Amino acid sequence: MIQKFRLGEPIATDAVVMELPICEGEIPYFKKEGTVLSRKLEAGDQVYGLGENLHGINKRGGIYVSNNTDDPNHTESKTSLYGSHNFLVINGTNPVGLFIDDPGNITFDVGFTHLDQLVITLKEENADLYIITAEDDESSCAQNSIIRQFRQMIGRSYIPPRWAFGFGQSRWSYPTEEAVREVVRRHRENHLPLDMVYLDIDYMERFKDFTVNKEAFPDLEGLTKEMLAQGIHLVPIIDAGVKVEEGYPVDEEGLEKGYFCKMEDGSVFEGAVWPGLAHFPDVLNPEARRWFGLQYKFLLDMGIDGFWNDMNEPALFFTPGGLERFWNRIEKFRGRTNMDVYELWGITGAVDSLANSSEDYQSFYHEVDGKKIRHDRVHNLYGYNMTRAASEGFDELCPEKRILMFSRSSYVGMHRYGGIWTGDNHAWWSHLLLNIKMMPSLNMCGFLYSGADLGGFNSNTTEDLMLRWLEFGVFTPLMRNHSALGTRLKECYQFDRTQDFANILGIRYGLMPYIYSEYMKAALDGGMYFSTMTMMYPEDSFAPQVEDQLFVGESLMIAPVHEQNAEGRYVYLPEQMKLLRMRSISDYDEEILPAGHHYVKAALNEILVFIRPNRLVPVTKPAETSAEMDFEHVTLLGYVLDEAVYEYYCDDGVSKDYENPANRRVFRVQA
Repeated sequence: MIQKFRLGEPIATDAVVMELPICEGEIPYFKKEGTVLSRKLEAGDQVYGLGENLHGINKRGGIYVSNNTDDPNHTESKTSLYGSHNFLVINGTNPVGLFIDDPGNITFDVGFTHLDQLVITLKEENADLYIITAEDDESSCAQNSIIRQFRQMIGRSYIPPRWAFGFGQSRWSYPTEEAVREVVRRHRENHLPLDMVYLDIDYMERFKDFTVNKEAFPDLEGLTKEMLAQGIHLVPIIDAGVKVEEGYPVDEEGLEKGYFCKMEDGSVFEGAVWPGLAHFPDVLNPEARRWFGLQYKFLLDMGIDGFWNDMNEPALFFTPGGLERFWNRIEKFRGRTNMDVYELWGITGAVDSLANSSEDYQSFYHEVDGKKIRHDRVHNLYGYNMTRAASEGFDELCPEKRILMFSRSSYVGMHRYGGIWTGDNHAWWSHLLLNIKMMPSLNMCGFLYSGADLGGFNSNTTEDLMLRWLEFGVFTPLMRNHSALGTRLKECYQFDRTQDFANILGIRYGLMPYIYSEYMKAALDGGMYFSTMTMMYPEDSFAPQVEDQLFVGESLMIAPVHEQNAEGRYVYLPEQMKLLRMRSISDYDEEILPAGHHYVKAALNEILVFIRPNRLVPVTKPAETSAEMDFEHVTLLGYVLDEAVYEYYCDDGVSKDYENPANRRVFRVQA
């Protein structure tokens, strides 16, 4: 059951697609005092949700702030990342779900200040609140019922083309056509499957959106066709800021039509990012949003069929006003030859405060439904609407074709238009574990097409971390190896154990019929692709304590190894399962393990995969691109005790004929 309550005058976000009446009276399950909602947490309550965020699957004990933030250091003390997903489920004595549809700043104190208190503080009393409780016939599985209803409420998740489930290789940057060809050549020489090569900002002419650096990429259209002939899709980046430059058509047209964000006095806002000073499309304005979305035609016409949107919190390196404040702040120190440590910290703090300043976010405005609204009130909607602009542009420019699209910044509702990657992580073992724990939380909020930069974006990875992370990445819908400028080269062919990398990628491609089928069913039916132990076994009292084992679709449980030098790991099985210790798609050991606690060995080149009783897994022979694979004729892995039935989803992978009954077929196996 869903109840909708309105506080004040909320800003329309379009996060919710279901029409619901507004309820009168007191808000149930929570105490409301002004802009604060609170609730006592019982000893056994778990708190799930909040999408892209730090800490565990159970968010209890942490403090989280909805404030989309470009922060490359995801340490435990941080409270905000790139997305704001204001949905949580309290699973326990009185299960309830809560979605706060408010794009402003919200603090979720989930037992941080007081262990037994959930305290939610809104910056303004303008929000739609949705209280969700289990339907009567699903009270024994309350959290699953709540999540399912929320997913129905916010609409169907984005569906990418099937080739987007292949492996992608990325780096900041592959700066020339020859560098791209080299990546593909080395993958083919080493029989490393590959479907995508990503282009970071250096493919552009001086970091200008919808341009090409003609010296480095003299014939991007020709390169795109050359790559597609080999089954490789080029996926360029698009940033939020449009370079301020006379003679640059995108900037000039945006200025002429008034499509950029403005200051209070009506002048156009300027902020610096990669191209220097930039203008920012007012993507909350439908006219400006359509204009920006149609700009992607420049690259679509070259044959490009995939994009990633970046820097769209929006990130600001500085603004002219921020620089002026900075110089005024430190001017008093000019000529000083001595200062105390607090004064020194003041100077270094002033430098750090130049980027992504709250004062800068309060200095410009959007046009929303004919009203001028200050950016900080709708800050968390920017990345969502930039990606919405692209998706709506694709629908207009190539309506019958799926285009790959994912974003760094997001809000609930963007899940209908694209996926996300989890941003600038590090080559830390703790970030591999964070990646594992974040996936089901994202799925709860509708973000199914998601993944992290495998091996870590920042810092230098190691071969063992790269292998272990890739072994988990086998199961994430977005599977991309990406790294920062100046870090160790970490393409799979850069390491000694190249054959192990090839085998792991072969497992991904061999499992792709299952991965794609489970993804499509989750998207079309409003289900989960990644599920937690408590979702699958709600009556199991130990399940809430296990956060590093996930279920992938209906048949598989995975237990990734996420500690350096580990030769295996502890695994909890709620029921008897079949273990596949996989070294390749065709080389694995089988073992039946009873319910209970086990230590399971896993060599560095082995993936631990568990098949649930009476479940099936369709697989096929891997190839070096997904285009070369046979999805129609599959073989079945399984653990059949008496009878197993599997609904297999298989379409052409490109068109939008999702509901065709012919896309679904049933496999039945008897023992």
